[in-house]
Amino acid sequence: MSADAHRLTGHGQDTHDAHAHSEGGHGSFQSYMTGFVLSVILTVIPFWLVMGNVLDNSLVTTLVILALGGVQMVVHVIYFLHMSTKSEGGWTFMALIFTITLVVIMLAGSVWVMYHLNHNMMPMDAHDVMNNAR
Repeated sequence: MSADAHRLTGHGQDTHDAHAHSEGGHGSFQSYMTGFVLSVILTVIPFWLVMGNVLDNSLVTTLVILALGGVQMVVHVIYFLHMSTKSEGGWTFMALIFTITLVVIMLAGSVWVMYHLNHNMMPMDAHDVMNNAR
């Protein structure tokens, strides 16, 4: 095949490169290494907090670990999944926002239902039974 035929059929190198760059392409070695180093740091810090018993309050430790986990998810989305508001016309980012919204609604609803089931289905103790019988 001639070079023109390759370009027309999409088998040419020029067409492939232009297609890859128009969708954002893949990250460079440096961006992957940056993501890797950030991920390692964001993993080691919670491990150190727990194993070294650095913070006295376990609630604060839990909140710090959850915050660092959220930051690590953002690092993964940006550096490894290459998701941004510019990739694929913003549709992948919109799908991510929709998915996060659904997950938050489902988790909040599940916790709400379990809390109310636990509160409303708890057995009464003997003192309450005697007061209710009168």
